[in-house]
Parts: sequence; C-alpha cells; structure tokens
Amino acid sequence: MARVRATHILPLLLLPALCGCGADAPAAPPPLTPAALEAVAGKPAIAREKLARAVDALFSAEDMRETRAVIVMRNGRTIAERHGPGYHENTRFISWSMAKTVTATMIGMLVADGRIRLGESAPVPAWQRPGDPRGEITLKQLLQMRSGLRHTEAGDPIYASDEVKMLFREGRNDMASWAEAQPLEAEPGAKWEYSSNTTVILADIAARALTEDAGQDGRDPDTRRKAVSEYLRNRLWEPLGMRSMLPEFDASGTLIGGSLMHATARDWAKFGELLRNGGSVRGVQLVPRAWIDFMTTPNPRNKFYGAQTWLNRGEGADVQYPGALPSVFSMNGHLGQYVVVSPRQGLTVVRLGNTRQDRLDVVQARIADVLKLFPAR
Repeated sequence: MARVRATHILPLLLLPALCGCGADAPAAPPPLTPAALEAVAGKPAIAREKLARAVDALFSAEDMRETRAVIVMRNGRTIAERHGPGYHENTRFISWSMAKTVTATMIGMLVADGRIRLGESAPVPAWQRPGDPRGEITLKQLLQMRSGLRHTEAGDPIYASDEVKMLFREGRNDMASWAEAQPLEAEPGAKWEYSSNTTVILADIAARALTEDAGQDGRDPDTRRKAVSEYLRNRLWEPLGMRSMLPEFDASGTLIGGSLMHATARDWAKFGELLRNGGSVRGVQLVPRAWIDFMTTPNPRNKFYGAQTWLNRGEGADVQYPGALPSVFSMNGHLGQYVVVSPRQGLTVVRLGNTRQDRLDVVQARIADVLKLFPAR
C-alpha cells in the first residue's frame, strides 16, 4: 500500500479548525462599565455580573429612554441600586399611577379600622339621593375599577380625556366632586375600565371617613388635608421609614390619590417591601394580610388587575413581565414608573424613568430579565 505523506495529512487535520474560524461565533458581551458593576452588591446571592448586566440593560438598552433609578431588593436587602445622571438617592420621583396602590392600601386600613365597609354602597353623598342609580356602586367596585361611571382614560384627543379634565381643566379645583358628578355608562360591576378619576373618589371617601368620624367638617379643605396627611404619616410613612414621601392635594383638600405622590426610589422600594411581606414591617402588621391578598387577586372583570394593582396574569403578549411568575404584581405609573413585587422570589424591583408609552413593553421585558435571574421558593 502506498505510504501517505505527512504533508498531505496535516492540512486535513487543520481543516475543522480553519472552518470554525470562518463561522459566525457568538460575540463576547462588551465589558461592563464601572457604574454597572458598582451598582451591584458584593454578594447578591446570584452571579454578580449577570445581575449587573440585567440592571445595566435598563439604562443602556435601545428604546429605554430613559431610566432614572433602579433598585433591586431581595429578602429585605438591597442588592442593586443605580441612578441615572442628574439623579441620586435623595431625588424625589413622581408616582403617577403608582399612587393608586398607595390609596388602595390606605382604604384597606380604614376598612380594618371599621370606618368604611367594602361590600356596601360607596359613601358618596351625591349618590345617596333617592332614585340615583350610582348609589348601587360599592366600595369594592370602585377599588376594582368596575364602577360603571363614564370615565374615559387616555382618550383621543388627550385633552378631552376625563383624567385631563379632572387634573388640569374644569375639575382641577375640586377633583372628587367633578369625578363623582359623572353619570353611569354601564351597570355597576358589569365592566372594567381603568380610571384615575375613580381613585380620586376613593381619596375623597378616605377624607370624609377621617374627618366626619372625628366630628370635623368633612368639606373644609385644610381639615381634610390635615386628617389624611396625619393618617398616612402615622400609619404608613413613619412605620415604613418613608420620610421622603410627599403627596399632593387639590384646592378642596382631596388627596390626588391616583397620580401625584413623590418619593425617593428607596422609599418606593420600602412600600414594595410592605406589599411583599403581606402588609407587615419588622413583624408589625400595618395592613391586614387579607387586604393585600384582595388587592392582588384578579377581579371578576379583568384577570390582569386586582384592586388598584396590576397582575402578571394571562398568556403571550398580554403578560406584563414575560417569563416571570404569574404571582408577580406591580404598581405601574405613566411613562414607565414601576414597583414590581415577587413574593415567591423575595424580590422587589423599582424602575423609575421617562419612557414613551408605546415603548413600555421593552422596559417590562427588561424588568422580567431581572426577575428571571432568581429562583422561586
């Protein structure tokens, strides 16, 4: 048999390696910036670089425009915190609709106090006249955004939307009265419709409960403002250590409970931790656990929504945080304000910023990337 020369064999041996060099090998991820690495604690309980990259993506990914603060807490410990240029740990960030969840929590405390009742007709004086069909609206239906009132959120054109009319136009001086004056467009309880006006009605109910039960004038603006401010401070802000919280009130003394509260990212994370722990903080039950369960249970007309709180239910494109657990819930605000809570993972994730409404699915997907790094219990 003829002998094969080594010079003929060597090219054949090198052929696989040469072919591999011509293929499109996966590109190595770019190195992390010092800011990305410094944002993550030394021992975050998972791979530090993976968490740093997931948090960094919330600041640097295309279409993010713009993330201003991110905090990740696990089992009560901050394992990542980062602020964008011009923002820091003492910056107060506007809530927009994250405030709705705070208002619902306050309502739950008043229910637990026995001042108002969940299943009864909502105590709105204008609805109690004989023959007024709005008297059938219950407090529970208001909380679950199924009052049946004619409230159009984010309509077209935007200046004709009911939340704009209430916040900035004809209703701005007495927001609750304007929202309560709207007629029914559906039977109470029959359909779900998101409404900032509804949450202001809840804030009005809270002010009346706190003032009239104390024998005070429930219509006096200063009395209303003081009663709600003191209740929130004594029952929530101080026990939680949320000393930056600054809620806004209208000229009639009604808490603008659907959209205008301000707090640092750290304080928003503290509120998320209250929800994650079922209403308790350091072993003290501030809010009944059953109320947190109610807020995070799908309502009869929308499986993605509980009581003033968003839920990660559904399938496909309807899921807010794709790939995350269905038990995840969140406080959501206009232009990409989020406090996302995953009790089964021990997680609270805060993302605050300014992102176009049609790009929020990108932000939610990046938040989901953070959530998916952690195991469920």
